[in-house]
Amino acid sequence: MNRGRRVSSVWVVCGVVGLAAAAQVGAQDKPAGAWSDAAEFGYVATAGNAQSATLGFKNTLGRKWERSSIELKAGGVRASATTTTRTAVGPGPASFVVIEEKDTALSAENYFLNGRYDRTISRRAFWFAGGGWTRNRFAGVQNRYEAAGGIGTVWRDTDRTKFRTDYALSHTREDDVIQAPGVKDSFAGFRFSWKFEHKLGDTTTFGNDLVIDENLDDTSDLRGNMVNSVAVSMSRRLALKVSLQSLYDHQPAFKEIPLLNAPPPGGVKTGTVLDQLDTLDTIFTASLVVSF
Repeated sequence: MNRGRRVSSVWVVCGVVGLAAAAQVGAQDKPAGAWSDAAEFGYVATAGNAQSATLGFKNTLGRKWERSSIELKAGGVRASATTTTRTAVGPGPASFVVIEEKDTALSAENYFLNGRYDRTISRRAFWFAGGGWTRNRFAGVQNRYEAAGGIGTVWRDTDRTKFRTDYALSHTREDDVIQAPGVKDSFAGFRFSWKFEHKLGDTTTFGNDLVIDENLDDTSDLRGNMVNSVAVSMSRRLALKVSLQSLYDHQPAFKEIPLLNAPPPGGVKTGTVLDQLDTLDTIFTASLVVSF
């Protein structure tokens, strides 16, 4: 193992130990009825011939009262890769100097922040309101602001299984990296969502969260966000979690691409055109979860 890999491993181990210690301190100091918090952290780094770094984090802060609850979530994924170009300079194969040029660029970047307030109406019904912000430049979204409010149904709420569905009116304002002509930046929508959790055993929990948002101004503009996750508890405060997030946009944003007068490599750039991005993005994460 080279020195770069050893340093990366040391930092990862130190981070895990630090989070574990913080969790134990939080467990001892937390008074009854205080706020609860769950922090997720994942980091992968390579060094040497291949250099890359991927950081993922998520934090869920919440509190429950007798008839109401509040939840705040924040998170993001950031990945970068370094490309090394080596060139030999010299009079011949027997005498030369190797020159390295390194270029580091982002390969993925996605952040979000949202909050939600729930209020119980009856044993099965509740109302809620919330809002949030998202940035996903690689999907063409510079800033997306959303607000929603509606009612929901609790179908099951036991120690082993929890399932609820929500129905809401929403309002979205989206600032794209490249604003396409004729595309509205704000619209009203109808949102349907659910949250499902099921314990597969004493230590394993499966979760599925789904949000579908329909643009009422243009019904062909449909967006979806689904997260499937499996968490395995290592202790009362620590767990390992893997999750797969699928982001769908039936009318994705646009990006600018160069216009060539002939196929590469002989083509000459004559301008730029707008090209629509893919409809589906997926994000897979593996993380350590610390509950406070």
